[in-house]
Amino acid sequence: MSLVLLAEQVLNGLQFGVMLFLMAAGLTLIFGVMGLINLAHGSLYMLGAFAAASVAAATGSFTLALLAALAAAAVAGVIVELLIIRRLYDRDHLDQVLATFALILIFSEGTRWAFGSFPLYLDIPPALSGPVSLPGGIDYPLYRLVLIGAGLLIALGLDLMITRTRIGIRIRAGENDREMTAALGIDISRLYTLIFALGAALAGLAGALVGAIQSVQVGMGEPVLILAFVVIVIGGIGSIRGALLGALLVGLTDTLGGVFLPEALKLVTDPASAKAVGASLASMAIYILMGAILIWRPTGLFGGRA
Repeated sequence: MSLVLLAEQVLNGLQFGVMLFLMAAGLTLIFGVMGLINLAHGSLYMLGAFAAASVAAATGSFTLALLAALAAAAVAGVIVELLIIRRLYDRDHLDQVLATFALILIFSEGTRWAFGSFPLYLDIPPALSGPVSLPGGIDYPLYRLVLIGAGLLIALGLDLMITRTRIGIRIRAGENDREMTAALGIDISRLYTLIFALGAALAGLAGALVGAIQSVQVGMGEPVLILAFVVIVIGGIGSIRGALLGALLVGLTDTLGGVFLPEALKLVTDPASAKAVGASLASMAIYILMGAILIWRPTGLFGGRA
């Protein structure tokens, strides 16, 4: 196994992990604080990607594209929370699942009507294009390194917000005892809207950032949503630190498994079978990881802690 190849795939896994974190961070806050299962979170990821691609095509500015993704996803999140989600807080999880699944269909068909069925493409800005030389003779895309750094900085900022600020105290209080929090004079409805908008904005940002390295298309949020739920189960519901660690574990497991499991199986079987079986095992690896962690810690790695 080439050490250069291993290092490149580790970086790919970290990049995938930090993008999963941006999806999972908002989702774990919404689930942990509101007790809401939001299947439409992936649609906000998709909306952010489409908003970024459209603005970039119109203006040529990647910065404006990212701002558009944040704004579009946050505004959509506020509208959805005010009109639909707010009616679901006191309903059981089945009602929440059905309602937010309906939102997936509405967002998908609305996006198809607005942008068409063909994929859009978001170019990497020239300043971030091309490779950068790393120690050990590794040439790695600069944009992916920037994604890793940006994701880690956002994780640090969210952790500081939750643990060091007044709004963070309110979020943790709302997670632990929403009735007592409301009795102390905190506007729970406004707090929920803020959390939902923050989660939506993070999902939209993730969609925009990933949109520069893959096509932007209808339905792109659903596969990521499944992995985001795996992340928050591994990390512990409501925990930002758990979401980060869980996302990195899932990203590394998925990336390294997809590359090296087929190669390992070639030692014991023919290449065609090794490729097919290796791909299947790689797809299963993150769920095996989740099961193993839940056997060890049923509440997740940081379950019960903010």
